[in-house]
Amino acid sequence: MLVFRTFLAFLAALTLVACGEAKMVTQETPKLQLGDFSFGHNIVVADGMQKGVFSRTAEPEEIKDSLTAALAERLGRYDGDKLYHLGIKVEAYALAMPGIPIVFKPKSAYILTVTAWDDAAGGKLNEEPRLLTIFEGTSAQTLIGSGITRNKQEQIDVLSRNAARRIERWLEENGDWFGVAAVGAEITQEDDTAAALELLAANADPDALAAAQKVAAEQQAAAQTQPQSQ
Repeated sequence: MLVFRTFLAFLAALTLVACGEAKMVTQETPKLQLGDFSFGHNIVVADGMQKGVFSRTAEPEEIKDSLTAALAERLGRYDGDKLYHLGIKVEAYALAMPGIPIVFKPKSAYILTVTAWDDAAGGKLNEEPRLLTIFEGTSAQTLIGSGITRNKQEQIDVLSRNAARRIERWLEENGDWFGVAAVGAEITQEDDTAAALELLAANADPDALAAAQKVAAEQQAAAQTQPQSQ
């Protein structure tokens, strides 16, 4: 019951924060109203990131490179009159893995903290880093868990594109930094924090991981002993 309760809470957080997947940026991708924003330093730090429960293993450079590229692709389109920098720290990640019992519907996620800097003023625009919890989004490929339908790199790239879009939207929510009107937040800091806490709580629960691994091993053993069809 412990593992089941843990994942009911985790899935509730996924439902709260998930949205559609961000597509690759093209010339037709609309820009947001970011005033005088022009993208300067693109700093992504992934060292020390925590691995989520039921997750494939990713190296820091794999996530760093993907997220850096996604940010450059999306935010590099803006050519305002002032330079702004972003610092992003990957606090935790989860990349859904195959072989986990389908009742858990494992999904992939990033937990990030983001800080923006005004180059001319030489200071931070947000004193406290903004925490963002990023999920793959809902699609036909993720309904049964993307560990079955996607490889690790595909999961990382989808999460990175989603993260870049969320950060772009977060900048729009703070449009007054860039000389334009701010817009309402679609997802609040409280929502992101609640989802992050659920992800970290699941990761901290060794009983949950052990129970799922046991069931996965039993399923694999049962599949191997099934007589092959003639």
